Amino acid sequence: MTNIKRDQIIGSARGWLGTPYHHQASVKGVGCDCLGLVRGVWRELYGYDAANIPAYSPDWGDATNSERLLAAGRTYLQEIALDDMGPGDVFAIRWRGAKSAKHLGILTGDARFIHAYEKYGVVEVSLSPHWRRMIAAAFRFPNLEV
Repeated sequence: MTNIKRDQIIGSARGWLGTPYHHQASVKGVGCDCLGLVRGVWRELYGYDAANIPAYSPDWGDATNSERLLAAGRTYLQEIALDDMGPGDVFAIRWRGAKSAKHLGILTGDARFIHAYEKYGVVEVSLSPHWRRMIAAAFRFPNLEV
């Protein structure tokens, strides 16, 4: 596997800006959700899909309390401490009151991130205290050049 640089991850993610939101999709410029964005960036970096993703519901199986996003992150990415997050790292969000993590973002700087947000599509926004409080886990793409 090729070594990846942080600026490659961020550049790839920024290439998805403006892509409309579409649940379960991962097609740049056409549609994606938060997982589709991370999958698309992976594909651009490594040249293949990390996994064949089965169909999933928008609620990510909250009734079962399963941590499917976190499990996938731990399988394909390297889990890191929240304090170690840097540009290009992926983080999972647990919505207020939710029992499982349901959203992903890619950090682009100390206080900004890119994510696919329902009704807005792929956007780069401030990592405000509101968002920061909901971070449940952080991950790093494999073979990151440091």
